[in-house]
Amino acid sequence: MAEKGGKPGLLAKHSSWDRVRCGDVVEIVNGFPFRSSGFNVDRRGTPVIRIRDLLPGATNTFFDGDFDPAFMVSRGDLLVGMDGDFRVARWEGEGALLNQRVCKLVVREEELFDERFLMYALQGYLKAIQDRTSAVTVKHLSSRTIQEIPLPLPPLAEQHRIVEALEEQLSRLDAAEAQISSVLRRSAGLEKKWLDALAVGRSVRRTGTEDLDSLEESKTGRFDDENLAELPHGWKWRRASAVCEQIVSGSTPKPHLMSPGGGDIPFLKVYNISRRGSVDFSIDPTFVGVETHNGLLKRSRVIPGDVLTNIVGPPLGKTAMVPDVFPEWNINQAIVSFRAGPDLTPRWLTLVLSSPYILGMLKRTSKATAGQFNIAVSTCRDLPIPCPPIDEQEKLNEAVEQWLTLSENVRGAVANSGVRATGLRTALLRRAFAGGLVPQDPADEPAATLLARIVAKREAAKPVRKATKRAARPRKATAAAAAMKAPPAPTSAPTNSVQQELFDQ
Repeated sequence: MAEKGGKPGLLAKHSSWDRVRCGDVVEIVNGFPFRSSGFNVDRRGTPVIRIRDLLPGATNTFFDGDFDPAFMVSRGDLLVGMDGDFRVARWEGEGALLNQRVCKLVVREEELFDERFLMYALQGYLKAIQDRTSAVTVKHLSSRTIQEIPLPLPPLAEQHRIVEALEEQLSRLDAAEAQISSVLRRSAGLEKKWLDALAVGRSVRRTGTEDLDSLEESKTGRFDDENLAELPHGWKWRRASAVCEQIVSGSTPKPHLMSPGGGDIPFLKVYNISRRGSVDFSIDPTFVGVETHNGLLKRSRVIPGDVLTNIVGPPLGKTAMVPDVFPEWNINQAIVSFRAGPDLTPRWLTLVLSSPYILGMLKRTSKATAGQFNIAVSTCRDLPIPCPPIDEQEKLNEAVEQWLTLSENVRGAVANSGVRATGLRTALLRRAFAGGLVPQDPADEPAATLLARIVAKREAAKPVRKATKRAARPRKATAAAAAMKAPPAPTSAPTNSVQQELFDQ
């Protein structure tokens, strides 16, 4: 199969190879619908694999109840997720149960087909099926569709050579991608340390204060004021309510008062605050009318420069400054807005509320309710805020901008390396399945001979039906003859449109 531009795609095969129906070389074991009432995270019973566990290769969900051992998965088994993204993965976790919408693939005869070759070859076909599968919500894959996949069939010895060459090259890519992930993690860690150093003045070399006389009396008693970080001389700890003009949370109006996609006033929800500290209104934008904004929601009107953080999670504490894309905005009940007073600049307030030290104090006051964590607005108003002189805030803001620009540049360069690594992986697989990764050896058993052996094995494995002693009536004889009709040849094209397209390439 060729991709755009004429290059061989991941579904290609060398001209000397054959194709074999996946169901002729692979047994598919579908997962079982275990009762959800038996699921737990307390490690009672047996681990159970759900779709979300495939790529991590581990699960923290257990099933406490009876089960058939046929649904056990061992480390190293090949699994396929059958909802959403169709993915094949080797299970790297401990022995676990196979839940519904996940299937296990077992190669019937290792001397006829290399399981490792199956793992590398199959993903391209699953992606092609997914791209051709229409769905309103979640896409679904059936085991029958997997059975009909026309897998490439090189000689068995060539399968082994391809796998060995792939694993040698992919191991280097895996090492490079691991380094990329490590750089990203270290970059994020350094960024948090830098924000903390700035927010509480650790980057400023001056003698610290020895008292907290500037800190207003707490109204909630939820913070450990006596153990706040020591600030540089000239800095003060102040309550957020004393240095902010307003601290408010929003509310959600009735559905008929909101309009998706367009309207008068943008209405922000938690998913519009990104983890990278910005407002992203491209995600499911919602609007409210001017009348609702100035009436029912007038308390939660926000303007550019206000600082938002979410108080319902997880995750808690995503923080961003309101941009000037719109002159006015509104927020829902899971977000609190801080408006800086004359002793704070909006950028400094954003820095402070993004600092792990300050956010940590706020998060420790959260209460868990029905799986959610909530922070009270009264707690936000009582939050201690480090306040340097305004001119020093401006200097530190500039330092933050320079650091964040450098950090973004590093992350961008690393991300580009990750994209290149993904491209190299795809190119390597494409070359392998086009027969260009390793040379063909004329001494190998021909693919056609291998296919004939697979067909013979399949025929030999069929159960023999005993002949009936009594002669059947003509009508029943016709039905029996139809039932005993020979199955299609292994490489015949299936009837459904998705598989037909795959065979036609």
